[in-house]
Amino acid sequence: MEHQLENSHWSEAVFSDLRTGSEELSALVTLAATQRWAFRIIAADDGYAVKTSGDFEDYLGALGANSRLRLYNRRTTFESLGEVRQENLWPTSPEGFFQALNRFHQARWKKDCVTDKSLAFHRAFLSRIEDEGGRPFLSALLCDNTVVSVLYNVWYRGVVYNIQAGFEENFHKKLSLGTLHLGYAIEDAFKQSDTHRFDLLAGKGKKEDYKARLATDTYQFVSVMLVKSALFRALYWMRGL
Repeated sequence: MEHQLENSHWSEAVFSDLRTGSEELSALVTLAATQRWAFRIIAADDGYAVKTSGDFEDYLGALGANSRLRLYNRRTTFESLGEVRQENLWPTSPEGFFQALNRFHQARWKKDCVTDKSLAFHRAFLSRIEDEGGRPFLSALLCDNTVVSVLYNVWYRGVVYNIQAGFEENFHKKLSLGTLHLGYAIEDAFKQSDTHRFDLLAGKGKKEDYKARLATDTYQFVSVMLVKSALFRALYWMRGL
């Protein structure tokens, strides 16, 4: 990466969602200082994760009462409504998974989560993750054979990354299916001896910051800009940026 940045023609470059303290961010800081390029932090966000190397019951006990209710205790209500099961739709039915994800996002956000063009990217990404020893989990939560919630999860080097989620909002007035589905997935991560972390990544819910309530650890993402052009560096300096 350093060789390409040094020898290619560009004026400014943005690198999004780098974790603070990461090798990638450190390399960019060093490169900018060495080449005397401007280095700017243009955005920052908090990330959340659950440490899964301990005991799931201890984790539940440390949650607030309402979070524990929504994540775990309401399973009894949910499982009384029909036959409940989880299914990994990778690699058998990724299209079905993303169709369900889009359906839930259309109902909640009035837009698709995955387009026809981006679907090709996701298929390639998931295949390459497998080639590198990762495990895709396109998790579908079903009640009486109807998909009511989906989680786009990927396991890589001991960490489960929760990339995206969608669920049936009006399934039952006492149930938060998205949080309930996360509860199943987090419990599964605790059971895996080769897994030490369930990473919820950054972002907040539509109505509440639920990730902060479920997390045991927090960290920060930053997006940075390198400015190579002397003209652009001068313009940013004059604007006080």
